[in-house]
Amino acid sequence: MWQPTQRFPDPAFRVLAPAFEKYHLASAFVERLATGSRWAEGPVWFGDGRYLLWSDVPNDRIMRWDEITGQTSVWRPASSHANGNTRDRQGRLITCEHLGRRVTRTEHDGCITVLMDSFEGKRLNSPNDVVVKSDGSIWFTDPPFGIVGYYQGEKAEQELPSNIYRLDPETGVAMVVAGDVQGPNGLAFSPDESLLYVIESRARPRQIRRFAVKADGCTLEDTGPFIDADEGTPDGFQVDVDGNLWCGWGMGTEELDGVRVFDADGQAIGHIALPERCANLCFGGKHRNRLFMASCTSIYSIYVNTQGAIGG
Repeated sequence: MWQPTQRFPDPAFRVLAPAFEKYHLASAFVERLATGSRWAEGPVWFGDGRYLLWSDVPNDRIMRWDEITGQTSVWRPASSHANGNTRDRQGRLITCEHLGRRVTRTEHDGCITVLMDSFEGKRLNSPNDVVVKSDGSIWFTDPPFGIVGYYQGEKAEQELPSNIYRLDPETGVAMVVAGDVQGPNGLAFSPDESLLYVIESRARPRQIRRFAVKADGCTLEDTGPFIDADEGTPDGFQVDVDGNLWCGWGMGTEELDGVRVFDADGQAIGHIALPERCANLCFGGKHRNRLFMASCTSIYSIYVNTQGAIGG
């Protein structure tokens, strides 16, 4: 059974390069906040309510952890096999749904608005991860992972390529910004939004691709592979204010499970070891300096000496 460390500094915080040392808080340690999920994904922080939401994809529910009480509860018992989540600039929940094969927005009154479920007359595959840019546009990946079987959605025929989309929620106009990424998964913008990083989860070895955002703010220029994951399995990730990539990591061996951190040049500088593969993560807490890590069955957290980039 997992237990928090009895030693400080926590040996789970591993420095791979000197640049990572400044992000280490000597008295901070990995905590397990909740467990019991089948596949925890898409964590998103609600600072105005001091709670975390995440998707338990196979169990078809969205869970909630309350920072004040420390209690875990079911927030949405039928989530259409929700996966990735984020918030828009008005604080509303944006969700990728495998079963609905759509991207939705939960309004402040709890009503659900379907933002996109098709493109050029064909159904989306199974939207996976999502980010909202400062202009309000919604960018999401659409691999077929949720339609290959009945565990995280429902088996169905793939009608569209595995595209990355940009959606203008005001006009409803969507466009393909990249169509050549093999199994596009997690995605995140650099702090100044000049770069878009995307996990290519079906490449061998897996890669993190980097795209330059052109002056129009809508189209991308492919700058090629950025990080070769070797035996690692990057999934979802977030970027901090210094431009570092904090990536959910795992598979292969226990040594790989946790969060792998890369600097803006693509060098691995640190690792946070967890007892499970980490699928996705987010920054939260009062100062956006608490890292919440969705890791297979459980949610873990640790305070770090940086902040998540706004909009991540």
